[in-house]
Amino acid sequence: MMQILRVISRLLDYPTADVAAHQAEIQQMIAESPLKPALRETLAQFVTRRAALPLLDWQAEYDGMFERGRSLGLWLFEHVHGESRDRGQAMVDLVALYRKAGLELSQHELPDYIPLFLEFLATQGDDNARGWLDDMSHILALLQVRLEKRESDYAVLFSALLSLANADLDMRDLREQVAGEKRDDTREALDKAWEEEEVKFGAETESSCESGVRRPSESQRRDLDVPLNWVGFDAVPADQAVRS
Repeated sequence: MMQILRVISRLLDYPTADVAAHQAEIQQMIAESPLKPALRETLAQFVTRRAALPLLDWQAEYDGMFERGRSLGLWLFEHVHGESRDRGQAMVDLVALYRKAGLELSQHELPDYIPLFLEFLATQGDDNARGWLDDMSHILALLQVRLEKRESDYAVLFSALLSLANADLDMRDLREQVAGEKRDDTREALDKAWEEEEVKFGAETESSCESGVRRPSESQRRDLDVPLNWVGFDAVPADQAVRS
């Protein structure tokens, strides 16, 4: 489970030439993962398809998908607290957790960035990682369904995470909810968003292009017994976290 978490983390991060360069190793990790056969096959196809794209095309699509609007943002607390003050405290608490586990972030790194969080989970052992994934499952499911609505193959990455979590969610209700959402990546929606006051939490940028320190240190312990609910991923129901 630890290897496949690292693979999904890398695939969710900003595209680089590393995926194509290490495609054979990535495919091997997928083949050896605890995912169900059909899901392994779909994930393997995602890697093959993405690695075959010109890198600039892949990066442009990634930017358009995850960097425009908030509905598909890869920051966990964006989907729980929005821009409220509660998000700032949640960031501080998560940074403290990382430091306890031996992970130091750069000043540009936001701790709730999903690829970074998955790298952290990949050091914590199967049981702890599965518990954390289940705790954040409603956020992962929301992102999966929104990606499905846009007919993006990135949805398989969140489907795989939910499978690893053994999450028990009613996806039909969530799909009905998302079907009625207005897209927030249109020119009109983006212009409106830019008019609002920008709020930052100790970071100069949220761009996923920043490399920072995204990998846990060698000293980070596995199976660190971390309480599963203190972060508050479930503080706001998914339907209330949606802002059209």
